[in-house]
Amino acid sequence: MQDDIVICEGVSKVYTTGAVEVQALTDIDLRIRRGEFTTLIGPSGSGKSTLLNLIGGLDRPTAGHIRVDGRPIDTLSPAELANLRLDRIGFVFQAYNLVPVLTARENVELIMELQGKGAPARAAASAAVLSEVGLGDLADRRPAALSGGQQQRVAVARAIASRPAIVLADEPTANLDSHTAADLLRTMKSLNETRGITFLISTHDSMVMEFARRLITLRDGRIAEDRERA
Repeated sequence: MQDDIVICEGVSKVYTTGAVEVQALTDIDLRIRRGEFTTLIGPSGSGKSTLLNLIGGLDRPTAGHIRVDGRPIDTLSPAELANLRLDRIGFVFQAYNLVPVLTARENVELIMELQGKGAPARAAASAAVLSEVGLGDLADRRPAALSGGQQQRVAVARAIASRPAIVLADEPTANLDSHTAADLLRTMKSLNETRGITFLISTHDSMVMEFARRLITLRDGRIAEDRERA
């Protein structure tokens, strides 16, 4: 039996602004297997970020059901959903979303601190993941003293330090030059292969697509194509 980390069944999302309704997603059926490195691709407005937000529990579907790591997230209470995001879902955003007054190490340790892990465990985990993403010697720098690529590596380290079931990355290379983006993608792919971390990445970047084994194309809020590379 396949080990599906994400299951979407008949998922639709409608946004309402005044009298205007926008159908962002329509009848999405999707399964993401544990350990996959998958991209969501498609033009702006196709529904990529909306789908990531629903899977990450940052928004709720208008219709349909979503399970993440066996939990029916569309029926969880706000408190239960917050705990699921904290413990089982890692996020990497286009804008990095690091806390500017904290060092790289402190940014990585933040989620684990919220999880209630002790200082020794946090220190060991942060040191390990920062070294793994090539920033072991920059752990005490704040974001302003890091390049864009280094900040995004900190964001990746933060996302994986607490060992989530899945990492959701929304346009992670959008603000990076091609060389820096390639380095970041090699790091993420290595984490996928060596740690078995599941990545689901939304992107316009053709380079990201080259690293993925599975490409899911969204168009007008629907899955237009779902293919795996040989």
